[in-house]
Amino acid sequence: MPQKRKKGTTPPIWASQNFLTSYKTINRIIRRTTLNKNDHVIEIGPGKGHTTGILIQKCRQVSAIEIDERLYNKLMIKFKGTKNIRIYHQDFLKWKLPESEDYKVFSNIPFCFTTDIVRKLTECKNVPSETWLIMEKGAAKRFMGKPSESLRSLLIKPKFDLDIVYYFDREDFHPKPGVDAVLLHFKKKSQPDISANQWFAYEQFASKGLKYGLRSLFTRKQLSRALRQAGVQNGVTPAEILYVQWLCLFRCYWEHVLGKK
Repeated sequence: MPQKRKKGTTPPIWASQNFLTSYKTINRIIRRTTLNKNDHVIEIGPGKGHTTGILIQKCRQVSAIEIDERLYNKLMIKFKGTKNIRIYHQDFLKWKLPESEDYKVFSNIPFCFTTDIVRKLTECKNVPSETWLIMEKGAAKRFMGKPSESLRSLLIKPKFDLDIVYYFDREDFHPKPGVDAVLLHFKKKSQPDISANQWFAYEQFASKGLKYGLRSLFTRKQLSRALRQAGVQNGVTPAEILYVQWLCLFRCYWEHVLGKK
């Protein structure tokens, strides 16, 4: 049933969303997911509840976090008596994610908070098993490391597989956005590419390598060996290095520079 009102904040005008109003479109994109009757799904910014109503029918439990007090009050009325939903009047960025329970996320997020929301979902201790976020296509491409890897993509990819599962028309939204939007899927890897004890070193490696180049991380001899093992030609820029090559370079760094096995 709807959760007793929790204190939120009134969002500024620039935090407004572009809403999906077509049930045909909403059903179409939900069919692109693995959401099922066993799932607890979190919806960030449910807005008018169009998607929420379908999630309620599809999933075991829905947690809807709405910062806008006006929309929150309408949601409380709309879903009054519905047993498998909890509605929170709160800022998602301050809302506490499940600490141990398995959960998924499906949301049409405010584009201005995309990076903050993605960081929260991919850097928390108990990350969602799967996440689907409607976001600006350009932002989705950057998270996927296209056209080249960024620090953000290099920090997401060891833990998640990413793919765009749907491309929207601008007319699918009200009001119509000024940018193209997509549905980006994050799937937690069963085994991360970087182990927990390596993570801090990997963060430092990726950050320094992108900012100062690989020569700042290796001696000349070490770099020559690392490039050869990673299949990277000498003289390439960090922007030209693929994710799998970054992994190989880091493993060389871990073993031959840091002297660890």
